[in-house]
Amino acid sequence: MESLAQLELLCEKLYNSRDSAERAHAESTLKCFSENSDYISQCQYILDNASTPYALMLASSSLLNQVNDRSLSLQLRLDIRNYVINYLATRGPKLQTFVIKSLIQLVCRITKFGWFDDDKFRDIVKEAADFLSLASQDHYFIGLKILYHLVGEMNQANAMPLTLHRKIACSFKDQFLLQIFQISLTSLHQLKSEVPDDFRRDPLSLALRCLSYDFVGCPVDESSEEFGTVQLPASWRPLLQDPSTVQIFFDYYKVNDTCVSKEALECLVRLASVRRSIFVEDPARTQFLSHLMSGTKEILQTGQGLADHGNYHEFCRLLGRFKVNFQLSELLSIEFYGEWIGLVAEFTTKSLLSWQWASNSVYYLLSLWSRLVTSVPYLKGDTPSMLDETVPKITEGFITSRINSVQASFANDSSDDTLDNVDVLQEQLESLPYLCRFQYQNSSIYIINIMEPLLQAYTERSRLPAPGDANELSVIEGQLTWLVHIIAAVLKIRQTIGCSQESQELIDAELAARVLQLINVTDTGVHAQQLYARLSELLGLNDHLVLLNVIVGKIATNLKCYAECEDVIDHTLSLFLELASGYMTGKLLLFHIIPVTFLVLERETFPFLEEYRCARSRTTFYYILGCLVFMEDTPVKFRSFMEPLLQVAVNLEATADAAFRTDVVKYAFIGLMRDLRGIAMATNSRRTYGLLFDWLYPSRMPLLLKAISLCADEPEVTTPLLKFMCEFVLNKAQRLTFDSSSPNGILLFREVSKLIVAYGSRILLLPNGTDIYGSKYKGIWISLAVLSRALCGNYVNFGVFELYGDRALADALDISLKMSLSVPLSDILAFKKLSKAFYGYIEVLFSNHITFVLNLDTNTFVHIVSTLESGLKGLDTGISTQCASAIDSLAAFYFNNITAADGPPSPAALNLARHIGEFPTLFPQILKTLFEIIIFEDAGNQWSLSRPILSLIMLSEQMFSNLRAQILASQPVDQQQRLSQCFDKLMADVARNLEPKNRDKFTQNLTTFRHDFRLSLWTSAQYCRYAMGIGGSQSSHY
Repeated sequence: MESLAQLELLCEKLYNSRDSAERAHAESTLKCFSENSDYISQCQYILDNASTPYALMLASSSLLNQVNDRSLSLQLRLDIRNYVINYLATRGPKLQTFVIKSLIQLVCRITKFGWFDDDKFRDIVKEAADFLSLASQDHYFIGLKILYHLVGEMNQANAMPLTLHRKIACSFKDQFLLQIFQISLTSLHQLKSEVPDDFRRDPLSLALRCLSYDFVGCPVDESSEEFGTVQLPASWRPLLQDPSTVQIFFDYYKVNDTCVSKEALECLVRLASVRRSIFVEDPARTQFLSHLMSGTKEILQTGQGLADHGNYHEFCRLLGRFKVNFQLSELLSIEFYGEWIGLVAEFTTKSLLSWQWASNSVYYLLSLWSRLVTSVPYLKGDTPSMLDETVPKITEGFITSRINSVQASFANDSSDDTLDNVDVLQEQLESLPYLCRFQYQNSSIYIINIMEPLLQAYTERSRLPAPGDANELSVIEGQLTWLVHIIAAVLKIRQTIGCSQESQELIDAELAARVLQLINVTDTGVHAQQLYARLSELLGLNDHLVLLNVIVGKIATNLKCYAECEDVIDHTLSLFLELASGYMTGKLLLFHIIPVTFLVLERETFPFLEEYRCARSRTTFYYILGCLVFMEDTPVKFRSFMEPLLQVAVNLEATADAAFRTDVVKYAFIGLMRDLRGIAMATNSRRTYGLLFDWLYPSRMPLLLKAISLCADEPEVTTPLLKFMCEFVLNKAQRLTFDSSSPNGILLFREVSKLIVAYGSRILLLPNGTDIYGSKYKGIWISLAVLSRALCGNYVNFGVFELYGDRALADALDISLKMSLSVPLSDILAFKKLSKAFYGYIEVLFSNHITFVLNLDTNTFVHIVSTLESGLKGLDTGISTQCASAIDSLAAFYFNNITAADGPPSPAALNLARHIGEFPTLFPQILKTLFEIIIFEDAGNQWSLSRPILSLIMLSEQMFSNLRAQILASQPVDQQQRLSQCFDKLMADVARNLEPKNRDKFTQNLTTFRHDFRLSLWTSAQYCRYAMGIGGSQSSHY
């Protein structure tokens, strides 16, 4: 760099130029400052001498990148930290805001990364407090900003191991967070009247960040507004019991600046969410509640600030928290409860009428009222809750607002319709059923009085020869749609508040009859009259079969008329499945409503079955039909049911190979596979599975082999085929149980082997495309799942294959292993489904076919075992358990056949000994990894992890002694004796065998060991240095 002026010019171009090429050139020229530690001194020179803020920004951001690499020495990090603190103190007031922010972020990042390396890093809180004591107002706000960013930095994981982050965050919380919150409160009191409104936001933001801290290690979902209970430590109790703590935030709410008032409400929302147990005595909790209610009552009376949407939304959230953390009886104990509840009811009613403006806020208000009414049965005493007067008005207000919203949406030509958004619709209706059933009689009359005129108008419009005004008809349909959703939500909830069970059932019938009447109107004329001949009896009969027939008729209508709407088809099939899954409703459907003959004939008239975009729904549809057919469990009816599928299969078998890749043939085959998969899912017994097996084998199996051979490069064909086989070979509920003289299990595996070999041998030859998961990995993981299920299904004696020279097993294992090894480990870990299938397959190999693994060459064997270690380090508990099981199988084989073997070793044992001889660190490294997980991770599968740990310890006492010595040597001298006792207890009463009783004893000891060891580490500041690397590999596994 020739001169500082030239650098400043480049920085100007980097941050301000609109020319992308110019910015790219500047970035390429200046990146050396971020990547090379030799330029750190030059960054300091820039900070000392540059005159433009963009050059200062470059120096600060470059230093931050250097720190993020975590390769700087301890002394250098301390020097940078001290320099930046002094720089902010001397030149901070003159710097641009974005430069100050970057420098503060730098010093906070250094502080966090060095938290356990040197106590000097922890002086930052004291140094920030020193800024507050300086006479300059600018220094005061720099100090607040340092604390604000420090709390945020400590609460964010960044690019460090999660466990290390939690230890630092907890240490910071225990030592400094309360002190920082007290500083924010003190600043709020001091700045209450001394500074302009916009300056008051800094201490308020600091207080909010403190209250939003992750106190228990469960980070908040940033995409959600819900955060549960704030778990403040007990040491914060005096602050909460001080009335001025709550009052200061209500005072700041009255500030004219809406940003300040909104953050004040956010702080109050979190205070209202503090855990109940922090108040040891009821009077303290009551006093705290009284302050909250008093403050909200004043806001409700004056309406101050509620014209701002942000304030309005946060205030609704605050009201919603009252019944989350406090009981109704506690609310009633406040002397001004009656006035408060009346104001909240009035506010809710006005909010419901302003649905366009407050649609996202009403949810919290309705949630409050629903929790209040559900608490009434548990209320003791005679104090009136006043809910009888307020709740019906709120219920009517909500229903009216939804009805009016339809007209308003059409008048404003709004494209944002709540009825089109399932999630928002369910959210709005979540609380309504409880409100309706609180005064069910009145609520139902109100709904019926609204619905009757709409039904009459809709019926009259349906009889007109011409449709008339389309907008008017759309409004009526929208209003009826809202009423149907409301009635459905109410009928789904069973609650006996306010009236008896019998009277509620009568009201349920009244509401349901209106919906059924609407179904009659909407479906009239859509189909042949005979389809709905029984519907005419609806109003004259009280027969459950008639009601069921109406529901089934509606299901048939949707499936026939809405093939172009996937959502309608999916919801309809969900309802159909729910009916078919019930024992009584399933029997009624089969014997009284839709017999098998109807299913065979009628399914051909459902257009959605021919829609390729609804192909996934075919599986669900045939699963439902299969459930119904198998209720009778008769071969004759099953064959009759399968006749249409047989015709499709026969036609496909007769298709020439050259024509098999045409769209018509492919779609027919894909549909057949999806249909068969659904039927296979419905076979839950030995007899029903046998019916399907006999239908498929041997006649239909060549068709599957033909398809996978001709279309191996077309995932749209192979995926449905492989998924069908994945279901077909699954031995759920012991359905694959054949007679002792039956060869069906062996025959089935031979067919599986043919398919896997045919697919694998072809897919491995294909080049990698842009969508490698869709083109290759998906088929590979399904193939591995098919083979894993077949290998562990317990219906094949695999020794038969080798005994009679049958290559089916060997070929399947060979090609599956080649497919597995063709996928890089990084890709295996990146794709969740692939990862689960791969490790499930490896677990089966090590458990049931370990000889095959041991006969591999050493490099391949070591690679596979290394992938198991990587799986252990992952975050998925299921995969970690599979890896632990595989390692346990391997170590147990070594112990039983080599370490504790009586006779000469088998060829497989000799191979294992050779592998370990070439890579002697293999087992010690895995044992170390397992101990690291047990000690440092909060593993939910500790029982599973204990199994391989014992097996590995049994292999070699020397290996365990070396690891023990390595761990103890990394600890302070004063801790080593105590930790050595932990290891002694670990092996207490543990014999040198792998019997189940001995394993259970070791698992108990391991639990005690983990507790005692972690307790000792908590007392040592060396904990995180140890976590960063006894042996250097720890950081890679978080």
